[in-house]
Amino acid sequence: MRFDLSDEEWMLLEPLMPKSRKSARADDRKIMNAIFYVLRTGMPWRDLPERYGPYTTAYNRFKPLARRGIWKKIFDKLASKSHDSLYLIDSTIVKAHRAASGAKGGSKIKRSASAVAAQHKIHAVVDSKGAR
Repeated sequence: MRFDLSDEEWMLLEPLMPKSRKSARADDRKIMNAIFYVLRTGMPWRDLPERYGPYTTAYNRFKPLARRGIWKKIFDKLASKSHDSLYLIDSTIVKAHRAASGAKGGSKIKRSASAVAAQHKIHAVVDSKGAR
């Protein structure tokens, strides 16, 4: 499926999974696929498709993985395999007073609203070390 882990991705993540307990446990790969499906789509846990099993199983696995720092280990492992391991993109709009775009005696050039808005938008892209 579109959001499921490939064999190559699973080979990286499998060693990071907690060791199995004595009691029966749902398939780790299926549960990880369920968790990634929810995270990638932004859907509520309750709307998880049936092919992934009960949403409660996925959610109840997600919480302890977060508490034990497993997600950080997964991120670090995946980031170490990438040359461009991390880029952060931030964008914000700075609200300015209406006179800030040309008060009396200022520029006589009429600009469209989108051109004015573009002047007040800030973008920043940095790598994992904060360099541009």
